[in-house]
Amino acid sequence: MESQRFDIVIIGGGPGGYVCAIRAAQAGLSVALVERENLGGVCLNWGCIPTKSLLHTADLYREIQEAEAFGISAQKTTFDLEKVVQHSRAVSEQLTNGVKFLMKKNKVQVFDGIGRLDGPGRVLITAEDQTEVTIESNAIVIATGARARSLPNIEPDGELIWTYREAMVPKELPKKLLVIGSGAIGAEFASFYNALGSDVTIVEVLPQILPVEDTEVSEFVRNEFEGRGITIMTATRVESLTSTKKGLVAKISSENGSEENIFDRAILAVGVTGNVENLGLETTSVTTEKGSIVVNEWLETEEEGIYAIGDVAGAPLLAHKAMHEGVFCAEQIAGIDHAQPMQKSRVPGCTYCHPQVASVGLTERAASEAGHKLRIGKFPLMGNGKAIAIGDTAGFVKTIFNADTGELIGAHLVGPNVTEMVQGFVLAMGLETTETELMETIFPHPTVSEAMHESILDAYGQALHI
Repeated sequence: MESQRFDIVIIGGGPGGYVCAIRAAQAGLSVALVERENLGGVCLNWGCIPTKSLLHTADLYREIQEAEAFGISAQKTTFDLEKVVQHSRAVSEQLTNGVKFLMKKNKVQVFDGIGRLDGPGRVLITAEDQTEVTIESNAIVIATGARARSLPNIEPDGELIWTYREAMVPKELPKKLLVIGSGAIGAEFASFYNALGSDVTIVEVLPQILPVEDTEVSEFVRNEFEGRGITIMTATRVESLTSTKKGLVAKISSENGSEENIFDRAILAVGVTGNVENLGLETTSVTTEKGSIVVNEWLETEEEGIYAIGDVAGAPLLAHKAMHEGVFCAEQIAGIDHAQPMQKSRVPGCTYCHPQVASVGLTERAASEAGHKLRIGKFPLMGNGKAIAIGDTAGFVKTIFNADTGELIGAHLVGPNVTEMVQGFVLAMGLETTETELMETIFPHPTVSEAMHESILDAYGQALHI
């Protein structure tokens, strides 16, 4: 059996894996990257990128329908679902090809096939034609990502019960759609299909939609969704889905009892679980817990020389977190020291529904439960000139400070383009700025970002426009 040796071997070519490969190559290491399907992973091919294309289409469609308020008349607005899907796939293909180019540019050796550990320091790769090759390295990075989670009583079938994959390539628009789960994936698909005309129902087992977000943000988005005709059922679960001649029968239960409703399609959006199976972990000391590989704060597993990054290494399950870990891990292996590990509390979260949601740090509830004395500021976009000018005032910015130190410990935004704005708060946290420096920062006018400044001012009783 052929055997080769590299300074670093990475299993998985998603955002964490391919970025890790690039940074390792930049640092002078010889790099092997193993990918079983498509470079770019779920994010570029079936997640972050193509869904943003779909959601942008939905935003355009909605804006055209509402253009009369701006003096623009657009009659008989329609859409071609096949072309909508084709555009999203073309976007994905373009970026995947871009990753292939980056691998060649950085002299990363890409192996097509399934990689599994064959004891410490060895990776066995099985190609599609069943040929095998062994790679040896003192540094192995597992970056195998995650897949859609199922429910014990509900399994996706690809026809009537979809995962995110089928939901991104519909052949026809469902008249009645059930979305099970209201995290980022569920909220985004609910927003997309609602905008195009589907009758959407969201069922969430927890008390609020967008469960990881601040309660005020969750309540605001719920009101906006319901105002656009989306039915939302919280503290509720789908007990079963049964295919009948009438359609997909959902048995839905809550503390108030149970009921049956009929839908055309259902999207299972109850989270993801790490791809930890069939990796040969049993040939090493690597351990798993709740569908994730156990790592320490330096991304090291319990087997020396083996690391894990991205979704397979646990929450938060976000592409930008995986990318950051990829760089961090590559630099460690290359001997570039870091003063401290990555701080997960500073990883921003974004949901691209309408209205958009973005956050970083602690929610108000979490901050209170942690024992912090708080100063909280909030500014509604109804008071923001740019938001008024573009006719999109649904939203607000909320900031949470430690009252004793002036440290910004949480920021929560909802409204137009907030996913592009939250990085300002992330940067502020990283630089450990205080309320004084933030209040003295000059924000450009007119921009929606001025609401960030006003929220900071409001936390200290100095807001100017409310």
